Amino acid sequence: MEDFPVYLFTGFLESGKTRFIKETLEDSRFNGGERTLLLLCEEGELEYDTDLPSMENVFIEVIENESDLTPRVLDYLEKKHQAERAMVEYNGMWQISSFCDNMPEAWAIYQEFLFIDAGTFLNYNANMRGLVVDKLTTCELAVFNRFGAGMDKMEFHKIVRGVSRRTAIVYESPDGNVEYDDIEDPLPYDLDAPVIMVGDEDYALWYRDVSEEPKKYKGKTVECLGMAVVNPRFQAGSFAFGRKVMTCCVEDIQFASFLALCDPAHMPENKKWYRLRFEMEFKFHKLYGRRGPVLTVRSMEEAGPPEDPVATFY
Repeated sequence: MEDFPVYLFTGFLESGKTRFIKETLEDSRFNGGERTLLLLCEEGELEYDTDLPSMENVFIEVIENESDLTPRVLDYLEKKHQAERAMVEYNGMWQISSFCDNMPEAWAIYQEFLFIDAGTFLNYNANMRGLVVDKLTTCELAVFNRFGAGMDKMEFHKIVRGVSRRTAIVYESPDGNVEYDDIEDPLPYDLDAPVIMVGDEDYALWYRDVSEEPKKYKGKTVECLGMAVVNPRFQAGSFAFGRKVMTCCVEDIQFASFLALCDPAHMPENKKWYRLRFEMEFKFHKLYGRRGPVLTVRSMEEAGPPEDPVATFY
């Protein structure tokens, strides 16, 4: 089955999504007359002029309720217009999972962009942190519109990097001038050291970096503090090693762990803290059901919990 390309544009109301979509459709490099399903999940001040040549094969459908994002509805709209691709102007108050978890089987997100009004972003982040994190987690590009001369790029940069190290960041001034974020983000540990020492305060960053780019840790030796969770259903010599991580608020705290392998005769005790030194591999394991990070324990020393048992990105 061939992919059905989806281009997802997220952001809160009046953040510049509509303007960017209109400009994209007017670009001949993107729009060569393909039959395009344009899903509007919220209505802003700007409207689409369907009489423009760029809108000739663009078919607009409005999704008014988050509950209407179902595989059946989306599949119906694709077939109704015999669409070759979809562009989605997403409602910033809806969770991304409401769309991604309900896409028809062939639908695949090819690009995801987040548009942000720099003037209101800090308030959104302070008062609706969960929604901000939701939008930053998977986007490839975050565009800060209306970025004034007196604004501090580092303040915005840190918020984005607290969620994702992969997202590219762009600042667009009110006069249309565009600057790409070039602030360096060195890891807080030496990736080329014989033993990578992950500090207690750096666990969340290390976990996320491994999750995003596991192959660069292949063959590396790492030492860090974490909790062992022994599941009787696991094969002897296998356990989960990790820490609780908070991304944005107390409600989203989860145990962020990887599979660890050790000598079955020297298994750790359940829910006790250990300082582990291990070699990392990226390979298939049946407990993952796919390829994933596997930690082969080289040494294990019982330890007390860190000063803050819940790891964060700040």
